[in-house]
Amino acid sequence: MRRAGRARRIGYPFGLLERHLLGVAAGGVGAVQLHLEPALLRDQHGAGLAALKRADDAPRLELVDQAGGSGVAELALALPPASITKVMTMLLLAEAIDGGKVSLSDPVVCTAHAASMGGSQIWLKEGETMTVDELLRAVAVGSANDAACALADFLAGSEEAFVEEMNEHAAALGCTHTHFCNCTGLDAEGHVSSARDIAAMSQALLSHPMIRDYTTIWQDTLRGGETQLVNTNKLVRWYKGTTGLKTGTTDDAKYCLAASAARDGMELIAVILGAPTGNDRFGAARGLLDYGFAGWRLIDTPLPEITERIPVSGGVAREVAVRAEAPEQLLVARDIGEIKPKLRLSERVSAPVKAGDPLGEGDLSSEGVVLCRFAVTAAEDVDEMTVSRAFALCFRSILLMRRQISESG
Repeated sequence: MRRAGRARRIGYPFGLLERHLLGVAAGGVGAVQLHLEPALLRDQHGAGLAALKRADDAPRLELVDQAGGSGVAELALALPPASITKVMTMLLLAEAIDGGKVSLSDPVVCTAHAASMGGSQIWLKEGETMTVDELLRAVAVGSANDAACALADFLAGSEEAFVEEMNEHAAALGCTHTHFCNCTGLDAEGHVSSARDIAAMSQALLSHPMIRDYTTIWQDTLRGGETQLVNTNKLVRWYKGTTGLKTGTTDDAKYCLAASAARDGMELIAVILGAPTGNDRFGAARGLLDYGFAGWRLIDTPLPEITERIPVSGGVAREVAVRAEAPEQLLVARDIGEIKPKLRLSERVSAPVKAGDPLGEGDLSSEGVVLCRFAVTAAEDVDEMTVSRAFALCFRSILLMRRQISESG
């Protein structure tokens, strides 16, 4: 049986793969943690990355479970993310659409600034009008910089204002190694992110189901068929269950990829930064995803039935019921051992108590490794005892006693 926390070294023709499996409390869900030795070739399934032999060439990798945001397979600092930047661009757009601020049918007029964008593009002209739907397809499928900038101008009035929103949103997601200078991912000094941060952005983007209608398109057209779009993410066509998400390539960033795929009710996100070739990034992503699907599974969180009640001081009730607040599902290794719960409850609480107040914590562990930590909260309100409430309770008790005496007589 595989034991969480034990490193496993496996020889491959191109180097040595070290896997370290560990349950961590990331988003309250068990996780995969892979510690990688940068001096040797690293991918997660012995596939691809054959050219990566030196520490400064080692790729930056991240694998997470989309639902719980758990899992780490990272060798990362802040790096140029190239067009994976557009994950955040699409996230702000998706939030605006789902929030009712804009519609897919809204017309967008291309600004001179958007039309001036280089790199991947659909050759927008100043004053040209396209719908939000068309521009989103151009960004998600063709990675069009001019389309991304047109959407930024439309949503925030200027790219500069939009980039401020991008950075604010990244900070709110806990992306501590991210700073955006533009909405496209074109190389710029100080424009950086990390595999972990991009995984968090990707998870947030995939929480908007409508985005998969765009990130899973293989081929499409615009302008009545005059402009062809072919998805830069080859996994959309060749990897089973692919749901997205975004490629990126620049001189500084090299070849990058945020890939997502869903199988058997579990959706995973793999992030690759700094691969030397396009084939390397796709091979690394496939390896990460294969590893996740082969070795891990989602289970219903086996929460204990909490029968204990916590004494209440100064309340209208002497005790309060409690409940566990935990994610519905848990990401675990397929050969996980017995999962055991442990609770740590407050000995006593003072009224008033509101439902949801924290009254303790608990965890689920297997073979000594914590897979999930969760809060234990009050399941009901308990009001504070006051003179008026005490009098009312006393009066009700007297009435009840009289009724019982009358009925027995």
